Amino acid sequence: MRIRFTSPHPKDFPDEVLQLIHERDNICKQIHLPAQSGSSRVLEAMRRGYSREAYVELIHHIRKSIPGVSLSSDFIAGFCGETEEDHLQTVSLLQEVQYNMGFLFAYSMRQKTRAYHRLKDDVLEEVKLRRLQELITVFREEATKANKTSVGCTQLVLVEGLSKRSATDLCGRNDGNLKVIFPDVEMEDATDSGLRVRAQPGDYVLVKITSASSQTLRGHVLCRTTLRDSSAHCSPD
Repeated sequence: MRIRFTSPHPKDFPDEVLQLIHERDNICKQIHLPAQSGSSRVLEAMRRGYSREAYVELIHHIRKSIPGVSLSSDFIAGFCGETEEDHLQTVSLLQEVQYNMGFLFAYSMRQKTRAYHRLKDDVLEEVKLRRLQELITVFREEATKANKTSVGCTQLVLVEGLSKRSATDLCGRNDGNLKVIFPDVEMEDATDSGLRVRAQPGDYVLVKITSASSQTLRGHVLCRTTLRDSSAHCSPD
């Protein structure tokens, strides 16, 4: 069984947690670290409890503690009072960190929140949408750069099933929760010499990555394996 630590607050990363993620093969080397904004002023208005500088320092510490870790985040465009300078600081954070995955949204006022009662939703809708598109464009550029570092590496992939875009391809997820596409062909079974199999949902396979985009990796499958046996064959990003 593999464990994935999801949606923590940036304050929830004592060194003991990072060390555990680094040491245990059954804990995925992927961390979702919601930033929401790259502006310390906006983060304070959101009452996030950290500054941009503290967030970036944590990113550096995580990458030092868990080599090859995959990072994802959440961002909001057009929060109450966000200026153009605040927006540009979020753009620069995306460029600085180079996340592997991201979830980006235009701000929408919600009832029963502090912002609903105390702040004014004063950023025009067209401005929110323009800023959101700019964030998406920059995110895709930077994520493509980050994901291309996996090209040439051999990765463990948990098979999910057929690709939605091709009946001749399979789709799965790697350690960093990125989608990996590879041909649905016969392969060796690393645990049973001479046996050839076709991968099924729930199987682990080794895939050598040949190309990457902002959302997807592609490669060719090497063999079926197990979580226990895979570590000797996987190459770090």
